[in-house]
Amino acid sequence: MKVVDCFKDRPVISFEVFPPRPGASEAALNRFYSSLDVLADLDPAYISVTYGAGGSDNHASTLRLCRYIKAHYGVETVPHLPGLEFTAETLPDYLDALTHAGVENVLALRGDLPATGQPHGPFQHASDLVTAVKAAGDFNIIGACYPDVHPEAPSLAVDVAHLKEKVAAGTSQLITQLFFENDHFYHFLDAVAEAGIAVPIQAGIMPVITAHMVERMATMCGVGLPQKFAKMMRHYADNKVALRDAGVAYAVDQIVDLLSEGVDGIHLYTMDNPIVTKRICSAIKTLI
Repeated sequence: MKVVDCFKDRPVISFEVFPPRPGASEAALNRFYSSLDVLADLDPAYISVTYGAGGSDNHASTLRLCRYIKAHYGVETVPHLPGLEFTAETLPDYLDALTHAGVENVLALRGDLPATGQPHGPFQHASDLVTAVKAAGDFNIIGACYPDVHPEAPSLAVDVAHLKEKVAAGTSQLITQLFFENDHFYHFLDAVAEAGIAVPIQAGIMPVITAHMVERMATMCGVGLPQKFAKMMRHYADNKVALRDAGVAYAVDQIVDLLSEGVDGIHLYTMDNPIVTKRICSAIKTLI
């Protein structure tokens, strides 16, 4: 099933998970698959699977997990597809493997820049990758977008112009990068609408698990930390349980506001944490 069809019954709730690292211990694998049991039982519209970590097994670990989720739980999967990790020769083979696994959706991304800071290969922009995937098969293509502006874009206007190119190339729905200030998201939606972009946009929400993790992600993604959020992290920094509970409350508050404004959907960055994800979903289940 193409997950863009889920937006006929808005709002859409979906999750992101990370594949286990190659060489993970049996205990770690057991924890991961137990977490998947919980996440799948929450009945997401789909689960996106990040690009697997660890050398040449990157493609394979993501594909294996997508295949497992579909077969074991009957939940649609969306593998992350970072263009900088593929060549014109390897991309068609991987797309064929996805098709044979019954995967109909991909999240097309440029991918992280190499240490040199210079992209390489034929897919130096996400729009290049979208064009190639669109030509290769009948995939539903999801793209990323940035309410706080892409860290490499000089302005929101330029960022939205590039986003429009990506949608024109064949992207049918969007997921935002994490953000902690809903007003930034609403301002972004206004700019997107003014540009004539009319595809569903899910708000990407990352609940706090540790202060270090959020600060690192915010720095990497160019995401601003509101004063209220930063104050919360400082106040509970020395109490992991309290910080987790405060983070859940903050994420729920964000989501309640977004749902009341008619957001197309919520994409939860679960960090493979079923406890936090289950608490958030329980808090909003009557609102969907």
